[in-house]
Amino acid sequence: MSANTNNSKRIAKNTIFLYIRMLFSMVVALYTSRVVLNALGVEDYGLYGVVGGIVVFFNVISGSLNAAISRFITFELGKGEQEHLNKVFCTAVNIQLLMSVLFVVLAEIVGVWFLNNHLNVPEGRLSAAHWVLQRSNISFAVGLLSVPYNSTIIAHERMDAYAYISILSTFLNLGVALVIDYIIFDKLIFYAFAILGINVIMQFIYVFYCRTHFPETRWRLVKDKVLLKEMTSFAGWNFLGASSGVLMGQGVNMLMNVFFGVAVNAARGIAGQVDNAINMLVNNFTVALNPQITKSYASGDLKYMHDLVCKGAKYSFFIMLLPSLPILLETETILQVWLKQVPEMTVVFLRLTILISLNYVLSQTLITAMLATGKIKQYQIIISSLSYLIFVLVYIAFKIGLPSYSAYIIHFIVFSIQLFVRVILLKKMISMSIARFFNDVIARNFVIFLVSSIIPAILFFTMSQNLYRLTFVFITSVICSIITIIIIGLSQTERLWLKHIILNKFNMMLGEYNDKK
Repeated sequence: MSANTNNSKRIAKNTIFLYIRMLFSMVVALYTSRVVLNALGVEDYGLYGVVGGIVVFFNVISGSLNAAISRFITFELGKGEQEHLNKVFCTAVNIQLLMSVLFVVLAEIVGVWFLNNHLNVPEGRLSAAHWVLQRSNISFAVGLLSVPYNSTIIAHERMDAYAYISILSTFLNLGVALVIDYIIFDKLIFYAFAILGINVIMQFIYVFYCRTHFPETRWRLVKDKVLLKEMTSFAGWNFLGASSGVLMGQGVNMLMNVFFGVAVNAARGIAGQVDNAINMLVNNFTVALNPQITKSYASGDLKYMHDLVCKGAKYSFFIMLLPSLPILLETETILQVWLKQVPEMTVVFLRLTILISLNYVLSQTLITAMLATGKIKQYQIIISSLSYLIFVLVYIAFKIGLPSYSAYIIHFIVFSIQLFVRVILLKKMISMSIARFFNDVIARNFVIFLVSSIIPAILFFTMSQNLYRLTFVFITSVICSIITIIIIGLSQTERLWLKHIILNKFNMMLGEYNDKK
């Protein structure tokens, strides 16, 4: 059996573990969001998101370091050099220790100043907002220190442990949400620090697991100036991408707060919750896939790497399409069933957010391939410049009086441009065929989206809004998507492979049934 076949089976096995995690996490997280929104109210829920977002600005540097740590650990595993792997891990821990001190001090100074002078906080809630900020700062420091350990688990492809620990975190979050109504003091402050406690517990579990399973996570004092320079240089260029990502995410969130108030932040928060739940479907697949992309580059197997990049992007779109299509059509009904109070603009925000995610999902394996090469200077300058442009254009749009949803339209247009630019740049970086990606991924998925939408859209526009329509549209959307994916999305080889898997599973079940008889 070839190594690539074993790798494919490992990806499939890890994806299954992550989907078990996702099924628990998605259902519980969506219910938790409803409970928290009802317990806190629209204003406090929006305040929690926007104040917590202040610290995300300081995640910009840590985010670039995190990507560097993950890339270097996975790359060294692909090369199989155990001693150097320990050096990489120890260097990563040293970097994060230093950064946690520097960044928390900076977050305290700048965050408090911004909160007191620029944020739109409802009257009487400034004190609670300060407590939320402190919670965010501590969570930020804990997250920094845990990055090398989390990256090691993913690099080793131990997705079973990753899944079980995440499920535990999900249920702890649900427990906190269920007791909020019984709290006699400020509910927002309680919620902020309860979530902090859960974060601390989870990170200790990750550290304990790594130290008992991976010998390279035994920390020691390492002074390798060459490695330190290499990792910080990679992180420095990746800083452009990380900072632009924060600016177009939390930066735009802040602009919405300044121009439209916390009610719009609440609507954006709800849309983000649903989008995150949908993205969990894809992230489970890409988390299992990404280490293999990096390892294949480290071992010099570019052909296998190209296959993973193209098929990964295509399958990611398929996975996201299944829940996205019915939600796009039945957004209003779903929100009314899910939430007792639906903040204004949530329906529009959610639909546009899902379209943006369907667009962006095509880029995820391209980004992994770029990071795997380590040659990211030109890439980051071009892509990050386009991302910074989003914040500028949104500010201009709000300043001239355009509605809040114009931010999402700007996002979609710029993300589309970035997708085309990434493909062109990666032609030079990893010799990947531009024509193959455009034909097999972009064009094919666009046709699949259009064809899959026809029958569900007809039902949506011809039936009255009720739960019966919601059920029919949902079932029809999933069936039409699956049939279209099989006929248009899969190649002949892929269809034969799928047929083989189904027949084997059927014969296995039939054999077990006959044995019982």
